Amino acid sequence: MNFNKEYCLLISKHLGVSENTIFTYWKGRVALYAALKAMGIGAGDEVILPAFTCVVVPNAVLYLGATPVYVDIDKETLCTSVSAVESKITSNTKCILIQNMLGLSSEVDEIIDITKKKGIYSIEDCTHGFGGSYEGIRNGLKTDCAFYSTQWNKPFSTGVGGILYVNNETLLPAIERLNKELKTPSIKNVMVLRSLLYARKYLLKNWSYWFLIRLYRRLSSLGLVVGSSSKQEIDGIHKPGGYFMGLSEVQAKTGVKALNNLDVILQKRKKNGNRLNDWMRDHSKYHIKEALLPNHSFLKFPALVKDRILFLKAAENHKIPMGDWFTSPLHPVKGDLSEWKLSVAEFPIACEISAQIVNLPTDLDDMGPLFDFLEKHKNELI
Repeated sequence: MNFNKEYCLLISKHLGVSENTIFTYWKGRVALYAALKAMGIGAGDEVILPAFTCVVVPNAVLYLGATPVYVDIDKETLCTSVSAVESKITSNTKCILIQNMLGLSSEVDEIIDITKKKGIYSIEDCTHGFGGSYEGIRNGLKTDCAFYSTQWNKPFSTGVGGILYVNNETLLPAIERLNKELKTPSIKNVMVLRSLLYARKYLLKNWSYWFLIRLYRRLSSLGLVVGSSSKQEIDGIHKPGGYFMGLSEVQAKTGVKALNNLDVILQKRKKNGNRLNDWMRDHSKYHIKEALLPNHSFLKFPALVKDRILFLKAAENHKIPMGDWFTSPLHPVKGDLSEWKLSVAEFPIACEISAQIVNLPTDLDDMGPLFDFLEKHKNELI
């Protein structure tokens, strides 16, 4: 059986699009790179993106010789605003990247209107948003292209993995030509990934979460396991060898199974996310405005804390699984970001949020222990 073909068909059905517009990759960033390259983006071109993202996003731009141009985020949405984006457009702007943040899309239509008027390409970063919706339409279906991630803790997981949806049919021939250059995952990578998927299914529990997360990150940093990011991706702006890689059969097979359960998980996240939002609002803590809730699929719930190190340590002591995504404007790189063409002084909101954010889980079957923890530590929340 060709699991990749079946996987693409299931993805297309879930999004409500043609199977011929769906392409799969080893990681989500590779899908972004393919989209940018198909658009002809290269030296002298500018790509506008949020100054609150993962470092692999500007890396995909830099690998092509183009220049990332950053915009600050809105504190209420953690996404970029149309006014901020519009202020950065120049004659060199070739693409605007719209980001779905932890499941929330914001001002997508307004930004797309600008791209159409200016003749600029648009891409939606839906690495947090597969299965969610914006104004009643599935995330990613309005831009020229959208890319999705199926890495650990994404809407559904294949260990690592990426999906590209091509809405602009004029880009399809270029994508198909590029995909002929995709490398095949090595036997070693596939075997390691298979082992990690097994460990995640049978060993990752609330009581083992923090130990296994530290172990995984340590082994990943040493290059001993398939990590979310290679050391080379974090240390600099030079494309790693074997970067442009396709999806393996084990990923596709895992994805087929995971997609069959996705709707149930999405409903659970939405319900739990709204419960958390009600609790935060009732306790006068950072929360999502009511008007934004229909467009939020709550992959994680963003909470702001006074001291992240102490808060995460307390969560570990109480065996509460919790994330620490976006601890830097270009997560996980800390300090000087000038190599990525970003000056932190220009983006005060991104810097403020990245110093305070933690990610609360929304996929727990029993949210009671999390609410008990929040009640006990509510004075540490902002």
